[in-house]
Amino acid sequence: MGALPHKQAGTDKLFYKIGEISRIAGIEPHVLRYWESEFSFLKPRKNKTGQRTYTRKDLELVLQIKNLLYREKYTIAGVKKKFGSKTLKKSSVSMETIQGVKKRLKEILGTLNRGPRRKKPRVVPDKNNGSRLFL
Repeated sequence: MGALPHKQAGTDKLFYKIGEISRIAGIEPHVLRYWESEFSFLKPRKNKTGQRTYTRKDLELVLQIKNLLYREKYTIAGVKKKFGSKTLKKSSVSMETIQGVKKRLKEILGTLNRGPRRKKPRVVPDKNNGSRLFL
């Protein structure tokens, strides 16, 4: 998306208040609050006093949403779909699966720590000439 507008605005902060994001992005605060209710991926934290604190990542998301809605003419549903396909969905994994993976990894680690194991030679009689073969 290029240089972020907050660089142009002369600020280089870790956190922004809703008014600052509003000014930087050129969007009214009530629109940002509406977007928060519509887009689950846009969730700024709130400080002790309940004031929203946006990060740089949140700012980038706001700018991407604005671009999709206003320039590329996406609908709210279209933006949700676009971001839904990009973000990784949290998958629930059972404790059994996790324990099984841990057990298998420990087995592999044990095998690696022991080094290569030599197989005992196996004696097989050779039926053709009566001698024995070692495999």
